[in-house]
Amino acid sequence: MTQTVAEHLVQRLRHWGVRRVYGYPGDGINGILAALGRPGETLEFIQSRHEEMAAFEAVGQAKFGEAPGVCLATSGPGAIHLLNGLYDAKLDHVPVVAIVGQTARSAIGGAYQQEVDLQTLMQDVAGGYAWTVMVPEQLPNVLDRAFRTAVADRRPTVVIVPGDLQEEDYRPPAHAFKNVPSSRPGLAAPTVAPPVEEVRRAADVINAGERVAILVGQGARDARAEVRELAEATRGGVAKALLGKDVFEDDPGYVTGAIGLLGTRPSWEMMRDCDTLVIVGSNLPYSQFLPEFGKRAVQIDIDPRIIGMRYPTEVNLVGDAAAALRMLLPLLDRRPRDRARRRWRETIERNVRRWWDTLERQAVLDADPVNPMRIFHELAPQLPTNAMITSDSGSAANWYARFIRMRGEMRGTLSGTLATMGCGVPYAIGAKFAHPDRPAVALVGDGAMQMNGLAELITIARYYPRWTDPRLVVCVLHNNDLNQVTWEERAMTGSPKTSFSQDLPDIGYAAFATAIGLTGLEIDDPDRLAPAWSRALAADRPVVLDVRCDPNIPPIPPHADFDQIRDTAKALALGDPDRAAVATKGARTKLRELIPLRL
Repeated sequence: MTQTVAEHLVQRLRHWGVRRVYGYPGDGINGILAALGRPGETLEFIQSRHEEMAAFEAVGQAKFGEAPGVCLATSGPGAIHLLNGLYDAKLDHVPVVAIVGQTARSAIGGAYQQEVDLQTLMQDVAGGYAWTVMVPEQLPNVLDRAFRTAVADRRPTVVIVPGDLQEEDYRPPAHAFKNVPSSRPGLAAPTVAPPVEEVRRAADVINAGERVAILVGQGARDARAEVRELAEATRGGVAKALLGKDVFEDDPGYVTGAIGLLGTRPSWEMMRDCDTLVIVGSNLPYSQFLPEFGKRAVQIDIDPRIIGMRYPTEVNLVGDAAAALRMLLPLLDRRPRDRARRRWRETIERNVRRWWDTLERQAVLDADPVNPMRIFHELAPQLPTNAMITSDSGSAANWYARFIRMRGEMRGTLSGTLATMGCGVPYAIGAKFAHPDRPAVALVGDGAMQMNGLAELITIARYYPRWTDPRLVVCVLHNNDLNQVTWEERAMTGSPKTSFSQDLPDIGYAAFATAIGLTGLEIDDPDRLAPAWSRALAADRPVVLDVRCDPNIPPIPPHADFDQIRDTAKALALGDPDRAAVATKGARTKLRELIPLRL
């Protein structure tokens, strides 16, 4: 029997190991949808409420280990809607393949309905790999290269298939002039190792250091054992970029936690006082949180394009993190009795203990009605060791970065580079499809929830019966304020809160969840938080925790510089509507950090 082009596309997706595509229907992809609907077809179509959410769900699936993610959209507006999610994949180095429809080939160039120059539109986000299939023989090569490029370069790619072509009979490429064949789907990524001489130079730099700081990012994900051995060999500490938060567990006392604007004080202190820096698989953009320029530094990364971008490193090892570290470790001078290194490790561990104590004291501060830090403080010890955690952008990301302690096989992510709102809930949906037997938690602000999270609760209600473990908890930080931007107005521009832009309509998130068949819990008492988390994490269906929290608890960075303090004071003096609460609660929060006593 003959196949249509669409049927062959679906078959080839299956041969690539794809089990589902996320999307929204439209007439530009009718042929593909028909192929997906054929009796006996096993490739699953997951209907999101919006194409942007489909892209985020594909990103979430890929981030949590089932890569590449695949999303599907119709021509014109549908393809345009994918862009934000695809840019999130591009900036966070996540393999995603987008398949989009296009107007019929006979109409292209005629200003036809929903006609957009998709190839030009998608070129930037796809890093150059966005191609239109114009004849059946072209399909295998374009689709296969899209997958191979996405995986090899860790970025999104786009395949455009005109609507009329989808319904044509498929013809394979021939052994003929101007036909380009393709091989069977599949890709085995090579292990790239750096030159031996460069590894020796890196070892010399590290061996000379007495106060070694290690920074890991998502590129160190498969090198956990090697990073642990590096930390023990050097008696150094380990800080984590946000995208590397789940790369390494937080149990060891030398792990200082997150670094950067949302980071911890021990990470800032370690970077300030170290004499040697080792960067493994990280492209952290905030160089001001790295050591002062002039310290000795080694960087390990698979991508030579980002080597030396954030810090003037002395030795650069281009290669797979685990492979490079396995070459490096035997060359390190292990001096466990060395007094200077022992004192350095003791200092790091003392600072880490003090920090966790500080966070606890900050979390139990009274607030009106609930301190947002308390939400995360109560969650952290109750998280199952195989939990998958997503955080949206905004103030939720501050508390996720600082309070959630990774242990066991826990995984977590957020939009690390694009920092886009609205990714938390669809990420969690993608995570659940990647691992339906594991619990998931999405931590989101009410701004992101109103932007698109409410709609995606409908997607959760539709699909959760398919999951082996139905637990997915969406926790909404309900403060009726676009809180992160409000604080940025104060601390970065010296402007008071602009209520007309920052205040949000008051919505009942738990009530909405209950109305569509999920469980909704409203919390306005901090003492009810721990029991609520316990109930939600043991529920037989997804749960929305609607927590009324105080917008005036400040997300103070680990090191607030003079300009930030001055600008915040200026904003309050200029008539910020919440100035009294901000001043009082900000001072009390900072005092918990500076004074090691329970006040």
